[in-house]
This record gives sequence, structure tokens and C-alpha cells, in this order.
Amino acid sequence: MSQPDLFTPSVFSVSELTDDIKSLLEGNFIDIKVEGEISNASTSANGHTYFTLKDEDAQLSCVIWRSTSRRIGGDPVVDGQQIIARGDIQVYPPHGKYQLIVQSVEQAGVGALQEAFEKLKAKLKEEGLFDEKHKKPLPEFPRRIGVITSETGAAFHDITNTLERRWPVAEVHLHHASVQGVNAAPELVKAINWFSEDQDVDVLIVGRGGGSLEDLWPFNEEAVARALFNCKVPTISAVGHEVDFSISDFVADARAATPTQAAIVATPDINEYRMLVDDLGSKLEESVSGQIDQQKEQVEQLVSSHALLAIEEKVINNHEKVNNLTQRLDHRSQMLFMKKREELTDLTYRLESKNPNLPLERGFARVWQEGKWIKQASNFDIEQGAELEWEDGKLDVGS
Repeated sequence: MSQPDLFTPSVFSVSELTDDIKSLLEGNFIDIKVEGEISNASTSANGHTYFTLKDEDAQLSCVIWRSTSRRIGGDPVVDGQQIIARGDIQVYPPHGKYQLIVQSVEQAGVGALQEAFEKLKAKLKEEGLFDEKHKKPLPEFPRRIGVITSETGAAFHDITNTLERRWPVAEVHLHHASVQGVNAAPELVKAINWFSEDQDVDVLIVGRGGGSLEDLWPFNEEAVARALFNCKVPTISAVGHEVDFSISDFVADARAATPTQAAIVATPDINEYRMLVDDLGSKLEESVSGQIDQQKEQVEQLVSSHALLAIEEKVINNHEKVNNLTQRLDHRSQMLFMKKREELTDLTYRLESKNPNLPLERGFARVWQEGKWIKQASNFDIEQGAELEWEDGKLDVGS
């Protein structure tokens, strides 16, 4: 194309102008990195992935060719992800648009997430969401326990196993929610609000196992924090491992380092109460026996007192009454002891009857499917495999 006259505005054809722009952009924006949030991600029938990379003020069209996707592997791009895309700018003249031809994708730096974490933490702390005065006390003897986590994750299995050993009298109610990814935070909020509105559980455990900061990020979302703060049911946050802390840990009424520890924090140990009942029974027996001996001694002292001996002739007729009194006292003491013993036996029986493993000890078997105890025939899925549990072990049976 000839150089334009310095004093006369040039008239470009659309193709000429587009070619100049194409040369300018494609020649100067090679192997660049762009950070932003993914939106409108889709994959064509040919296997090419198209999406928009955006921030608060602008957006950029991007494409990952099928051959590139196969080469770089990894998870597919998902709306809402914060990524760094590397590639070349290309101009497509038929549409008059430019786009980034992506060669690789990586998650945005942990530094940015950590900065967002600290910023939200400071904001919510300033608003008072972490204050102890807002913390609801956990129930001492929960009968119904709500759990919000993934139904396919290990966290729910850890919680139920711990509760079966520690506090088998409780009913566990799971509400599934994704615990990572773009859909996790909305699902967590929905589940928390459901338990809060229903209020049919005594305590609520919300959590998942450990992972990277990106994996745990839904529990650092402001919407999840505010849902926990407004929940009418006492909450326990159990996110990650011992060293992991999330915003939900600061907002919830109690924090547990792991899902297993959450089950411990939520419940007493039934074995401690069994030992307490035995101890109280022994003390009761000692107390009643001591009172009987003391009253016998008092009666004997009264019978052998000097005053009675001095007027023995006058009260000889009362001797029989004293004997009758002694017998009645012995009988009354024995009846009192028997009554207390029966109350203790009944309490022990009622406690033992709550043991969910008692049927196994009697020779019965328990049916499990996908980690759930199938208590009714209507809940058994004949299309799925199952696991039978006896007292001495388990056995998988085919579908």
C-alpha cells in the first residue's frame, strides 16, 4: 500500500485497514500472558474450546484449538475460573475481530487469592462477624446432626464412622453440596439456608477434606460466610487439614481442623457415660449400704442404753415393738436398695439398647450401598452393588 499524502486524509478499504491492524497486532503481541476471569466457555463439535477472558473493564475473545487441548491436557476451562492464558494475538479479517490463540493455561497465582482472602477477612472482622458474642453454644447431647459436604467425598464417610463409634444414638442428615469449583459456593449457601430455615437438626457440620487454596476457595467466599453467620442452627466449620484456615472457620460457631474432629467436637463420648453410669451405680450401692449399717447401729445403741436397762422391767413389753421396728427398718432399707438397683439396671438397659451394633452381635447383618446404611427395602437400589456387614467383617456382593 502506498504511503498517504501528509496533507490529505487517506481512504482505506476495509481490507486494507484490517491488514494493517493484523500486521500491527500479530507482529507485536506474540507469546504474551493475559490474566482474567473465564466466561461463556464452550467446546465445539470439532473439539475447539472458545471462551471470553474478562476483568472489570474489558474482555478478550480466546480459543484453544483441539490439538492444543490434547497437548496441554488438564481440566477443561470453567466459567468463573481466574486464569493466566499464554498465547498469540490473531486477527480474523472476515469477522473484523481479534482473539488470543491460547497455547497454555494456568491458575492465577496463589498470591492474588491470598490477598483476596486477607481483604475479605479484614472486612468481615471489622463488621463483627468473628466476634465471640455472636457464637451460639453447641448442644450437649445432639440427637439430629446435619452435614453439608460432597456425598461422594471422604469427609462424610469420616464423619459417619466417627459418630457410629462415639455417639451412635444421633441421626445424621446429609445435604449434598459441591465443595470445590464454580458451583460450590452457591450450593453451600443453599444447603446452609435450607438447614437454617428447617431447623430440624441440633447442630450443623459444614466442610470437606484438605486441598490447595484454590480447592478450598468456596469456603472463603463472602456469600458462604454470611450464610453461616445468619444460620439459626449452631454450626461447625471443618475445612481442610490442621494447618488450613478458611473464612468459614472464623465465622462458624466452632471450628474443627478436620471432618473427623468435627464429629468429636459435635458429640459426647457414649463410652464415657457408660463408665459414669457404672461408677454412679457403685457409689449408690455403697451409700445405701452405709445408711443401713448406720441405722442398725443406732437401733442397737438404743436397745442397750443404760436408761433402758434401768427400767427393763417397765418396758419389757416394748421389747417386741423394738424388734418389729428393727425388722421393718431392715425391710425398708432392702426395698430402697432394690428400687435403686432396678432403676440403675433399667438405665443401663436403655443405654445399651441404643447401640446400633447390637443386632450385629446377635447374628444379624447390615446392608450398605454407596456408604449409606439401607434401613428400609424401599431405599435399596437393586441395580447397584451392595455391601453386607456382620459383627466380624464385611462382604461385597455384586449388582
